[in-house]
Amino acid sequence: MDEGDDDEAPVAGQAVPVVVDITHIVTEDESGLRIDKVASQVFADFSRVQLQGWITDGSLLYNGSVQKPKVRVKAGDVLHLSTTLQQHSEDQPENIDIDVVYEDDDVLVINKPVGMVVHPGAGNHTGTLVNALLYHYPQQHHLPRAGLVHRIDKDTSGLLLIGKTKPAQMALMEQLKDKSVYRHYQCVVAGDQASLLRHRRIDAPIGRHRTQRTKMTVMTAGREAVTHLLNVTPLNDNYCLLDVGLETGRTHQIRVHLSHVTHPLVGDRVYGGRRQLRAGLTEAQRQAISNFPRQALHAYTLGFVHPVTGEDIEVTTPLPKDMQQLIAVLSDGYDDE
Repeated sequence: MDEGDDDEAPVAGQAVPVVVDITHIVTEDESGLRIDKVASQVFADFSRVQLQGWITDGSLLYNGSVQKPKVRVKAGDVLHLSTTLQQHSEDQPENIDIDVVYEDDDVLVINKPVGMVVHPGAGNHTGTLVNALLYHYPQQHHLPRAGLVHRIDKDTSGLLLIGKTKPAQMALMEQLKDKSVYRHYQCVVAGDQASLLRHRRIDAPIGRHRTQRTKMTVMTAGREAVTHLLNVTPLNDNYCLLDVGLETGRTHQIRVHLSHVTHPLVGDRVYGGRRQLRAGLTEAQRQAISNFPRQALHAYTLGFVHPVTGEDIEVTTPLPKDMQQLIAVLSDGYDDE
């Protein structure tokens, strides 16, 4: 969700079984609709995929028997859902400050600081955004990943989208899949403007590295990955500020794609290496690049269709101070030439 929407999150703690037992009698208004359509309306806390699975495996019965999802219902028919869920959240609420940039009854947008892990996992059971959400929004406890729709890396700063209800979360995740959510990032990269402009659209599949399992790489057997360079602003002859749009959301996508075209992000120890240092740097600039402690990447714009009102929402947040300072050092004296 850095850009990478496809990693399943490990969950801290032991799963807690929750019994679901709900009966619904079909109304006149619902008569003639497919079973799966009625189920998605009346059992709105569950996803369409979950419900279709339950119709198929007999957890959701139609008049006491298993039927295909496409069968059409009549008034007075009975839908009965009986299943056991493994409830996710043994994650603990923690009083950690969060920066809320947009909020209503259904949706939350957070500006995540550098260094904060998004959700608990191996080695990170506390101090995460999920722990903070559970403290400030205790009702998120029953939602998968406390309502998170996507994620960004620990050392990437910027905007994250969160559903405050199950229907809102599921609708936003569907939007992410069909690309009606858009995410724009700003990043500082090694490379001159002319070279970068030759890579306005980077279309290169990404998969997990065969030997270094924590890394991603461009590979023919990978999943489709498309990155757009929307704007290229030179900071000096060999470094630029990019405005990047994601068409897909593979793990580490921006970092992998820019490294692949030989223009790595400043501060990216995993995908950048020595190629971050280009010719013609002052000592101050060389130090600023060498000492920058993270990938210089910030999720600054998030756009989506509101899951309830249908309104187009766009949220933006400015660059964090560390990136502003890096840009100031790299562009020092450039405009005077």
